[in-house]
Amino acid sequence: MSWTHLSSDTDGLGESPFWQPQERTLYWVDIPGRRIRRCQPSSGQVESWAMPTEPGCIAPARTGGLVIALRDGIYRARDWGGALTKLLDAGHDTGTTRFNDGKCDRLGRFWAGSMYEPRDQRLAKLYCVDLRGSRTPVLQPMADDNIIANGLDWSPDDRTIYWANTVDHVIHAWDWDAQANRMTRPRVFRQFAAKPEGWNSYADSPPYGGRPDGATVDSEGNYWAAMFEGRRLLKLSSAGEVLDELATPVQCPTMPCFGGDDLRTLYVTTARHERPAQELAAQPLAGCVFWTRVEVAGMPVNFFED
Repeated sequence: MSWTHLSSDTDGLGESPFWQPQERTLYWVDIPGRRIRRCQPSSGQVESWAMPTEPGCIAPARTGGLVIALRDGIYRARDWGGALTKLLDAGHDTGTTRFNDGKCDRLGRFWAGSMYEPRDQRLAKLYCVDLRGSRTPVLQPMADDNIIANGLDWSPDDRTIYWANTVDHVIHAWDWDAQANRMTRPRVFRQFAAKPEGWNSYADSPPYGGRPDGATVDSEGNYWAAMFEGRRLLKLSSAGEVLDELATPVQCPTMPCFGGDDLRTLYVTTARHERPAQELAAQPLAGCVFWTRVEVAGMPVNFFED
C-alpha cells in the first residue's frame, strides 16, 4: 500500500483528525505544539491556530466552528481563529492531567477522555458533554480506571462503544444504549503484548507491534487502530480479530480517520515529539499527516449539537 504525505509540515504529536465534508477540509490538532490545524488536500496548504494550552481533541459543531477540549476545560469556538468560550471546567488537577482523545457521538454529544501524565495511577476518565437543546452543561463521567484514554469510537449500529488504555496495551468494549447513554457489559475487545524490555526502533531489538492509540470505525463496523511505536494500523473485526495490517511510513501513527467525498481516503496523524534522534534521522517525515486509498468507506464525522 502506498502512502502520501499531505504536506511536509510536521506536528509534534498530531491527533484528533476529522474530515469536514462541507469544507472538504481535514482538521486535526498538534497537542504539544498547542495548535489546531487544517488543510484542504487540493491546496496542500496547512493553516494553524494557536491555543492557550494543549488541545487534546476537537469536533465540528453543527452550527459552525468547533468544540475543543483544552487542558483546563471544554471550549466552544464559533469561527476559525475566533474567541474561545469555556463551556465547562475540566474537573481534574491540570498540573498532572489533561484531556486527550475524544469525538462526538451521532446524537451530538461530545466525549473526551483524559490522560494522567505521571502514568503511575489509573486516574484518567472518559467524560461526555450533552448540550442539546437547553441543557445545562455537565461533564458526565462515563468510565474510568485508565491512564491514557484513547481509541474512542462506536459501532455503526450504536450498540457498542470502544475505548482504549494505551499504557496497558488494551482496547475495551461495552454494550451501549445510545438514547439512554448507558454503558454496560464491559469486556476486553483486544489485548496486545507489552513492549519488550530494551526495545528501540533504530537497532536490533525484540519484535514489538506497538500499543493502541487513536482509532476509527468504518462503515462495515471494523475498528482501525493506530499502533503507536508499532509502525502500523490494524483493522480489527467487530469480534476483535485482525483482518488486515497496514504498515505506516513512520514509527508512531497516532490516529486514523476517513475522508474525501466518498470517505475512502484513509488519513493518519503521526508523532515526532520526544522521539530518538536516530529514529527521526531515518524517518524525517515523522509528524506528517499521511493518506492512502482504501476499498471500504468510513463513517461520516459526527457534529456537536448545541
